[in-house]
Amino acid sequence: MPSPVSSHPPEQGPAEATRPWRLAMELALGGLALLGLLLLLMLLASGTDSAVSPRVAPLAIVTYLGMATLLWRALRRGPRAQAGLGPANRATLARGVLVALLAGTLADSALLAARGEWLFALALVALALDGVDGWVARRTASASAVGARFDMELDAFFILVLCLALLQLERVGPWVLAIGAMRYVFVAASWRWPWLAGELPESQRRKAVCVWQVAALMLALLPAMSDLLAGWLAATALAGLTLSFAVDVRWLYRHR
Repeated sequence: MPSPVSSHPPEQGPAEATRPWRLAMELALGGLALLGLLLLLMLLASGTDSAVSPRVAPLAIVTYLGMATLLWRALRRGPRAQAGLGPANRATLARGVLVALLAGTLADSALLAARGEWLFALALVALALDGVDGWVARRTASASAVGARFDMELDAFFILVLCLALLQLERVGPWVLAIGAMRYVFVAASWRWPWLAGELPESQRRKAVCVWQVAALMLALLPAMSDLLAGWLAATALAGLTLSFAVDVRWLYRHR
């Protein structure tokens, strides 16, 4: 789950020099998985009265390409390039494929409205996979600073996509974007006030707030949810996140 800054990132695992083809192949396999999911989505929709907009696939693919490019640059940077993705990053990338597909559906408001339960199920799988990469990292000793950052940024983007979906469905007002934008505003503020980029201690409060905000946004997407209840759920997520950020900012200021 995203936090203002990475809290005690895992130690860098062993990285070995390697030809870039291995990393490129693994990222390409993720792209093929996304294409397969897009095809499955179109096949499922063809049996209903909700055809998938031709804009969904390009947006999902562009999202994945951006994600893969940033990951490539991060893994290849430095005097010793990492050998492929590694087990933990593969698990995170699998979640990234699902998030890219969710991002693609933002291009089809009719699909969002008619098949909200599909999107909820997809988001639920992505949420369930959130803890898998950490477990894999511990079991395989493949934890890395890059992997921790990748996981955190993917969480933040996942939340932003859920906020955009709620806005697209007109379940809540534009204020819901404050939930998805808060981390990015925090990072931008750290460029002006470097003490905001300090290292935070581990916090169960922060983890609980992050889990609740994702769960609340997902529940608000359900077609059976009234606009009033959806707005209430999103509001509690925003309130909890704002309070959590305020506590962290206060701690960072006192320890600057």
